[in-house]
Amino acid sequence: MSTSATPPRSLAEALRVRDDASLGALLRARPDLITPVPTDLTQLATRAGTRASVVRALERLDRFALQTAEALAVAGDPASYEELLGLLAGDAGSPAVAGALSRALGTLREQALVWGEDERLRLVRTARELLAPSPQHPSPTGLGPTVQEATAGMSPGRIQEIVAAAGLASTHDPVSAVAALTGLFTDRERMAALLAGLPEESLEVLRRLVWGPPYGQVTADPAVRLRRLIDLGLLLPTAPGTVVLPREVALHLRDGLAHRTTEPLPPAVEPVATHRPQVVDTTAAGQAYTTLATVEELLKDWDEGGPAVLRAGGLSVRDLKRTAVALDVSEPVAAFWVELAHAAGLIASDGEADERYAATPAYDEWLERPAAERWVRLAEAWLTATRTAGLVGGRDAKDRTLSALGPGLDRSAAPEVRHRVLTLLAGLPEGASPSAESVLARLRWERPLRGPQRDDDLRSRLAEWTLSEAELLGVTGRGALSAQGRALWGAAPARTPRKEPSGPGDKLPVHHHTAPPVEPLSAPEQAVASAAAARLLAPLLPEPLDHVLLQADLTAVAPGPLQRPLADVLDVLADVESKGGATVYRFTPGSVRRALDAGQSASDLHAFLAAHSRTPVPQPLAYLIDDVARKHGHLRVGAASAYVRCDDDAVLNEILADKRAAGLGLRRLAPTVLAAQADPAGLLDGLRQMGFAPAAESAEGDVLIARAHAHRTPPRTAPEPVPDGPPVPDATLLSAAIRAIRAGDLASTAPRKQAPMAGGELPRTSSAETLATVQAAVLTSEALWIGYVNAEGSASQRVIAPIRVEGGFVTAYDHTADEVRTYPLHRITGVAELAED
Repeated sequence: MSTSATPPRSLAEALRVRDDASLGALLRARPDLITPVPTDLTQLATRAGTRASVVRALERLDRFALQTAEALAVAGDPASYEELLGLLAGDAGSPAVAGALSRALGTLREQALVWGEDERLRLVRTARELLAPSPQHPSPTGLGPTVQEATAGMSPGRIQEIVAAAGLASTHDPVSAVAALTGLFTDRERMAALLAGLPEESLEVLRRLVWGPPYGQVTADPAVRLRRLIDLGLLLPTAPGTVVLPREVALHLRDGLAHRTTEPLPPAVEPVATHRPQVVDTTAAGQAYTTLATVEELLKDWDEGGPAVLRAGGLSVRDLKRTAVALDVSEPVAAFWVELAHAAGLIASDGEADERYAATPAYDEWLERPAAERWVRLAEAWLTATRTAGLVGGRDAKDRTLSALGPGLDRSAAPEVRHRVLTLLAGLPEGASPSAESVLARLRWERPLRGPQRDDDLRSRLAEWTLSEAELLGVTGRGALSAQGRALWGAAPARTPRKEPSGPGDKLPVHHHTAPPVEPLSAPEQAVASAAAARLLAPLLPEPLDHVLLQADLTAVAPGPLQRPLADVLDVLADVESKGGATVYRFTPGSVRRALDAGQSASDLHAFLAAHSRTPVPQPLAYLIDDVARKHGHLRVGAASAYVRCDDDAVLNEILADKRAAGLGLRRLAPTVLAAQADPAGLLDGLRQMGFAPAAESAEGDVLIARAHAHRTPPRTAPEPVPDGPPVPDATLLSAAIRAIRAGDLASTAPRKQAPMAGGELPRTSSAETLATVQAAVLTSEALWIGYVNAEGSASQRVIAPIRVEGGFVTAYDHTADEVRTYPLHRITGVAELAED
């Protein structure tokens, strides 16, 4: 940050002396400030002081930075660095606070919440209003108003009575009396002597109020222990029946501390167990395989149309229970798998009148990819999804049940919390798993502030869900981040942890800072990281097998995942009896009949089993297949796609004799009825092309064409995450925004030879004056200050360096836009020369 000899008098001036890197850091930390881009630094400062922007910035401070801002809110305005340090470290001092204060103050300055030199630190006015104590909004510090604030409405006579009772000399005016009382309360020695003369009962009253809330209720005739405190001004009345402990008194009783507990350092993320990295990776890979198998099973169950969509959207409770039973998991876990498949774009509603959930065309493409790439797609969807499966079964603000795949599950903070949790895990040594409590404590330190509209524990619950979901998904194994998880996250292994000071009593390695990136990866970086994760995971996943083990009890054991063609046939030929490391299939008459109905013959089934079994085909199984095949097909049940009936059988004969009807698959069922293999729509089109005029009919004589059941939804995109405020600007946008802001600031602050009118407006000039001034500037190469109105009627002020004037236009280098532009002279409302400096 650049420095200036003259201390800044406002936030705008403080921003004006910053360099581009410092402004860029501000805009990255508070991206709402450039939506849209401010015209100059004064507007940027104004926007940085708006209530909504300040609240958003305060919510993103860590605990110590927030405590620093809270301490500034109860300090003088302006406050010195030493005064601020005293409020945070107390009379006894604290090396940890002294070492961390410069960082916290740097954060507040960087985010334009504090400005000024160390001798004159100022909290922006809106932040002071939000954090300073008031009867309606108590301060997080628990402190009350100052003596000056508490006595603002008190009569001068009453103030003189308090001064006299405290043993001070009377003064000639209330202002000096309040100053004398304040001096007494801030003098440690005199204040200690005053308190030493109080009875224990009075001191107990002060102890009850010292850490807040500082307000108490009294009767019209207070007790003796209270009367003494009121007479000395140690308790001051603020309203009838209400007294308050002045801030100066509370700080003396607190030994100068603004907070009961000052937390300058983040809590340690403590490893509770360390596993060999190979064990972590194989455990996570096994869970990744389970993830793929579970999602495939879910989609296979919904292959021909899944559960119906509720009128309000989402799955019904009954359908979620049914899905949980089918997947053999609990309902919350089933909700997670359903939401994961939805986030990856594999399932969606079909959009039909009888709306149901079904697989999307993207599911078929996903199935064709290698197993590791399929897992990476699911993991990427989970990382960025704002839909939160953990909320399923809860209640929304209107006390309605939140359902899986339904509305109301988006939480914008979810991706950021996942990012932080995985970043903390990546900062630990390989194989180290932390305790959930230490992770939650760290996150609470990083984001301590809660808005009134938020659940107090939402962020903690999101972190807990992240830890459990990462284990389910295979991003972690045994609580530690796996190699594929690190690669997906773009983090290098932290093989040698740094030992940093974290306070007394630490026995385990602690990590206050982490090596992984603070911000999520860009799209190209994420693609590289995903490819690396797939390469690491692929060797750890079991290879699909091309065989099973047939047993004499009419079962087949698949000792691992099966190749897709083999698995598809077995799913038809046998029923799954149990799952796990090995899948057990059972052959029954019903399952064999199902295979025969699918077009297989007995010889096909015998050949298939002989080709894919490592053991001989058991005789009971061969007998079962032959017995069912022998009975299969004695009774024929068929269906015609469409029929044609006509009272004149000669017309039907003509149709059968026409070669163009060969593709319709017609056959005669009765003299006046033909059956067709073509569907009704195809049959209608075919007959019309042959020159006939058929009419479709239903059993009731109405026009009716059956619609085939939709097995896939129309092409659907995955749900877009709901952003948590404006996105962080990239380097290109930042550079352009800073150039535009500085150019606009130059236009608004450049010294002028002609003084502006009231309000800083440029004085209007006639067309002749404008033309003459611009022509003179071309000859002298001077810059001009102009007012300009564009074609849409929007007025602006610019600083230009005219190059040439011709045809009613001036071509000039526009310092505001940082480019050469051409302006119509008739749109220039006024022009003035700039001072030479």
